[in-house]
Amino acid sequence: MNLQSLLRDAKAVLNQGESALHDLAAGLARVCTRDGALSQAELDRCQPEGFRLAHLYAQTYAAQRTLASAGLGELETLLAIVGAGLTANLLREQLPLLAPRSSGAAPAPLAFAEGKGVLDLVRHATASSFHAQVLDAIERLQSFGADGLDAERRLLRESFRSFAEKRVKPVAERFHREDLLIPDALIREAAELGCFGLSIPQAYGGVQDRPDSLGMVLVTEELCRGSLIFGSLITRPEILARSLLKGGTEGQRAKFLPLMASGERMVAISVTEPDFGSDVASIQCSARRSPDGWRLNGTKLWCTFAGRAELIGLLARTEPDAGLGYKGLSLFVVEKPPFHGHDFEHRAPGGGRLAGRAIATLGYRGMHSYELLFEDYPVPAEALVGEDSGRGKGFYLQMEGFAYGRLQTAGRALGVMQAALEAATGYARDRNVFGQALVRYALTREKLVSMAAMVHACRHAIYASARLLDEAAGQGHMEASLVKFLACRQAEWITREAQQIHGGMGYAEEFPVSRLFVDARVLSIFEGTEEVLALKVILPALLKAHGK
Repeated sequence: MNLQSLLRDAKAVLNQGESALHDLAAGLARVCTRDGALSQAELDRCQPEGFRLAHLYAQTYAAQRTLASAGLGELETLLAIVGAGLTANLLREQLPLLAPRSSGAAPAPLAFAEGKGVLDLVRHATASSFHAQVLDAIERLQSFGADGLDAERRLLRESFRSFAEKRVKPVAERFHREDLLIPDALIREAAELGCFGLSIPQAYGGVQDRPDSLGMVLVTEELCRGSLIFGSLITRPEILARSLLKGGTEGQRAKFLPLMASGERMVAISVTEPDFGSDVASIQCSARRSPDGWRLNGTKLWCTFAGRAELIGLLARTEPDAGLGYKGLSLFVVEKPPFHGHDFEHRAPGGGRLAGRAIATLGYRGMHSYELLFEDYPVPAEALVGEDSGRGKGFYLQMEGFAYGRLQTAGRALGVMQAALEAATGYARDRNVFGQALVRYALTREKLVSMAAMVHACRHAIYASARLLDEAAGQGHMEASLVKFLACRQAEWITREAQQIHGGMGYAEEFPVSRLFVDARVLSIFEGTEEVLALKVILPALLKAHGK
């Protein structure tokens, strides 16, 4: 069967799979609806099914976006077919398990699993001869698939790839093993390239006249291909910049955005608390009025880069009435001196204290994630984002920033898995086992081709979501959660497979793949755990869309 025929079959099969998912979502919506609205109690009872449905939908979304890339060339067509086959096989296995719980659902999910076209696609896409054809194209073209970018964005990618290759990769292992803080000299070099002004308008010292989420993703991807921690420098400024642009006063934007864009002020984001992680609406850290502005009290956790940062975007409860929930939260920009150690303490001139302790972590080292203690810590009235009109709107402003933060985290995952794919492919090519190169074995080929197909799928899905956020007003937030959810799961699997291909050497710290593996583990946890994204963001959106 020729490639174009396979491609047509792949598109038909994925359309059938998407239709089956819609049927399941409609059925689950009926199960979870009470009195015309989704019931949280019923949603909680259906969490396992809801999580699986969100995962299937995310992977199908990515596979559909990848099929659109087939027009870019032979390799892209091959990778799109492999991705479609992997997705079809996942749907074939999972849909029958979900169908019984979707009361009243049409028989499409069960019919899909037994369809001849589905099995034919899976057999073709998973055949050893097809894998050999894909690897041959990768070797011949010296590529893992075209990205479909225009000349301007290709230049942006190349600029940051060169910086990451020359300045970041050579020191990444030392930062990780010794848990060293990223040096200021490297931060200044990155700032000169404009990486902190990607989402800030030129009027405030940024690099764009209009939002460019795709450019932000590209820069993140290339920096994280060198080191996750270095690419993560952009995350916090992105989140705070979006919040300030959405709800800050003109004075606040004029004060903070230029400092952030130039890299003169580093940023941390402080939301999580010891008892409240993704349950943002329940946080307890308080802000109380004082004659000189506000006083902050409470404990925060997992505030990455808080020691070095001069600005902290802090979500705190300004309204003492606990019944207000998320409506009682406000967002502050807290200014502080920079500290370079694992512990710090700052006593404000007017009384009050802020102390931080770095939490030892498995991976994601080099920025340090802190536990923070605020004790009657003073901030001026103008530290409240939006000032008086922003009181009680902090949750909304934080969520605005988090939508872009999730997209940026998907870009981080993409950079990590691309680095792992390149490392695994190079090692398999050079390593001889039982008399021949590791890449010559069928199982190794299957691993490498599946990895390449999923990286390609995630890339095109992330890029599509970035364009949607910028070009369609009010849209793209759910898609940003979708691609964050999928890319972070795939990064874990791909780095695991890359480490496995390295064998015993994959467990040695002298090989970068060991760092990639432990770094990838954090991706499904921060910027919204995968469970919260699946059950609180993606699933309700799906059920509302298909339950009408």
